Amino acid sequence: MRFQNPNIQFATKEDIIPLKNLLNSAYRGEASRKGWTHEADLIEGDVRTDDNNLSDVMDIPGSIFLKYLNEDGKIIGCVNLQNQKTNLYLGMFSVNPAIQGQGIGKLILAAADEYALHLGISKIKMTVISVRAKLIGWYNKNGYLPTGEIIPFKEDGLTGKHLQPLEFVVLEKILTA
Repeated sequence: MRFQNPNIQFATKEDIIPLKNLLNSAYRGEASRKGWTHEADLIEGDVRTDDNNLSDVMDIPGSIFLKYLNEDGKIIGCVNLQNQKTNLYLGMFSVNPAIQGQGIGKLILAAADEYALHLGISKIKMTVISVRAKLIGWYNKNGYLPTGEIIPFKEDGLTGKHLQPLEFVVLEKILTA
């Protein structure tokens, strides 16, 4: 499959290190504060993922990563998509914090829509930390609406210590061909 946007491609295991660096810089630590989508005020530490976690996610049946490349071929955005038969799960979505707000995230979401429709799936689901109102509002504007489902967010020993009790809300987008 080729995407409408030529900057978007499927990632491979050779991309694990740049994907890890992007995800960690977008979600955690001081570098993430350059963007508006960070979790640095909610979860301490600099690690969102590591090489082993990314490799494990890539090995899940039906799981793929999309990468967004800049003109120099550097990964500046990504998303993980998992085919769960009745829906496509969207996670590990990030854009380099220094260039957030320039429309790259919307292009990645459009590619996720393309991929879901290519698979014959008409529903995309995701989880977002419930206190992230600004981010949830952005997803709402992009067609992702709350399902009413709440999921506990448990510390896992990898992704950092929670600075307050956290939970996820489930959002979904219904696609039309």
